[in-house]
Amino acid sequence: MGKPTGFMELARDAALYRDVNLRIADYDELYAPVVDEQLKKQASRCMDCGVAFCQSDTGCPLSNACPEWNDLVYRAQWREALDRLHETNNFPEFTGRVCPAICEGSCVLGSVDEPVTIKNIEYAIVERGFSEGWITAQPPTHHTGKKVAVIGSGPAGLAAAAQLNKAGHKVVVYERADRIGGLLIYGIPNMKLGKHVVERRVEILRQEGIEFVTNADVGGQGDNAYDLTLLKNDSDAILFTTGATRARDLPIENRGLKGIHLAMEFLHANTKSLLDSNLKDNRYISAKDKNVIVIGGGDTGTDCIGTSIRHGASSVVNFELLPQPGEIRAEDNPWPLWPKIYRVDYGHGEAAHCFGEDPRTYCIMSKGFVGDDQGNVTGIKTIDVEWTRLDGQFSMAEVEGSEKIWDADLVLLSMGFLGPEQYLADAASITVDERSNFKSSFASFATSVEGIFAAGDCRRGQSLVVWAIDEGRRAAAAIDSFLMEQ
Repeated sequence: MGKPTGFMELARDAALYRDVNLRIADYDELYAPVVDEQLKKQASRCMDCGVAFCQSDTGCPLSNACPEWNDLVYRAQWREALDRLHETNNFPEFTGRVCPAICEGSCVLGSVDEPVTIKNIEYAIVERGFSEGWITAQPPTHHTGKKVAVIGSGPAGLAAAAQLNKAGHKVVVYERADRIGGLLIYGIPNMKLGKHVVERRVEILRQEGIEFVTNADVGGQGDNAYDLTLLKNDSDAILFTTGATRARDLPIENRGLKGIHLAMEFLHANTKSLLDSNLKDNRYISAKDKNVIVIGGGDTGTDCIGTSIRHGASSVVNFELLPQPGEIRAEDNPWPLWPKIYRVDYGHGEAAHCFGEDPRTYCIMSKGFVGDDQGNVTGIKTIDVEWTRLDGQFSMAEVEGSEKIWDADLVLLSMGFLGPEQYLADAASITVDERSNFKSSFASFATSVEGIFAAGDCRRGQSLVVWAIDEGRRAAAAIDSFLMEQ
């Protein structure tokens, strides 16, 4: 522990975003610089607990040794802090930006006060490492002669590839899109995760010997189709890390109207156009001068809000089916579980700044879409709902007389994901579970077909980047054991 009394003397002081008027005018990253002195003070609040819940099963899935690198930052031992961070996390520059900080939710100090700013410190450590030139390619010193094909280049695929490459195996990563990164590139907007950050790490992985193949839709049928049989014949093992990309739709009246899109269609097109031409090619779904309604919350809903504001939307409303969370933990949500409380993310704050109020409307159900003679969406019919709880079970009822029609020129559906697309499972003849995920052993990550493994969202369902990295690391260990028979 750097300073035994730090948590008693200092209040939480989290890093701020850039000024809202500046950040909504561009797609640069949200984050404002943080000075070393502030980080040192915040690191001193860590209590070095006897049981560090921040790295337990209720905290960080990667078991990041947060107390250890908090102490090292307090002592200005940045290089040592970076080494300790990299022992458990291949990509702290990703999690330091986009992880919701599960570690902070289970921080012991957070049980009685505001938790330590662990996420800010993680971000600062890894960015210090890059700026100082400490993070460089470390090619393996030996080679096993084994070859592994990784299908999907999101966080799970990249983490697995990095670990397998370190073990001396030849790794080739196949990605169906035109850029490496999967969700990190096209699923998360630039302002939350700059694409130079992803490309910077991919280049290091490339220098370490990993081969990347883009526009390769393994098991697909289109122009970029890549034969899975060829991979099986050329590889000693195959790992599927294709994500959970099958979005939940909203099959209500007039769903076929123009102007209604899945959230990922909207976000993917915007990022690709931004990277290809700085939006000059107009090959994206524009929210400019439109009344935008985002149906569904979560990170993806927030990203739709933030992107719409940057386009110049006339208004943005966010529908939430569930009730508004409380300001403090409910009785059935005790520490150290993740606190299910009311939060204001960057998009909500930006909408409040631009339109005068938080964009979220709770306890509302969409009943149908309204359109014009040209087949364009012009509105949404809704009804309020009321939630009750009996014997621990929640039930929902529509509120009579609460029907309403909302103006809408663009509707974005952000209601989560149902699992992976099935064509790869069909091509490989692997078994899927009752939720359509690729079925594999939790310990071995092995599917029903010898030599084929699965990890990440395609195996466990929609989850967080930090869980994907953990899955990729553990799957790599299992594959290494399979290949080396030890």
